Amino acid sequence: MKKVLFGLLILLSHVSFAEDEVKKLPPLDPGYMGVHGMVLVTQGSSIYASHLPLYKKPHNVQLLYKLDNKDLAILQTVRDSQLITIKPKPFNLQRLMRGEKMVIQADLYAGHFERGGMLVYENISLSFDKKLYVRTFDDIKPSSKQQEYDVVSLRQNYKIYIHRIQQAPSFDHILGIDLEAGCLGRFNTSSPVPKETELQYKFLNCGTIKPLYFETEDFQAVISQ
Repeated sequence: MKKVLFGLLILLSHVSFAEDEVKKLPPLDPGYMGVHGMVLVTQGSSIYASHLPLYKKPHNVQLLYKLDNKDLAILQTVRDSQLITIKPKPFNLQRLMRGEKMVIQADLYAGHFERGGMLVYENISLSFDKKLYVRTFDDIKPSSKQQEYDVVSLRQNYKIYIHRIQQAPSFDHILGIDLEAGCLGRFNTSSPVPKETELQYKFLNCGTIKPLYFETEDFQAVISQ
């Protein structure tokens, strides 16, 4: 009987500890609720989702996630298309900012879903498996010719470079680099918003470059969103 009571006490202590761990997370900020568009890119057989940021809340976050995808048709669609974006059902972005695993319902478009993209798949389930990168705009720097990139390592010799978006005017830029060698994460450009070809030239000595995403239109001025 004593062994049973002792085991019960241990079990209750573990439950209490687990509850305390859950309680440590503050409640979700409802200000991050919204329709959070994303661009999908591939590396090998993996799909990655990058949030399409804007300057104002709830979209003022750069975020990269690895998807758990077992649908070959979706993989081939993303791999074979120049630009694939998704328009998810409304959800709280802070869940991904915290690194949660979650399934999100979304419409998948060839092209930009807000700029004439073509609907390819409607209301599909996408499993967000692992947070790889998150950056809010709390520390955003003034617009400048000095560019800075953060680096996400996916595997040996393959990395994703993500431009740290500045205050307007600026740009969103993501590229994959294989066989990295002598690659600079900081450099100057001819203007605060250079052409994509100039940026790719800056990475010329890095190895094999795979342009993933480049956007300037959303970062020319702070507008109501």
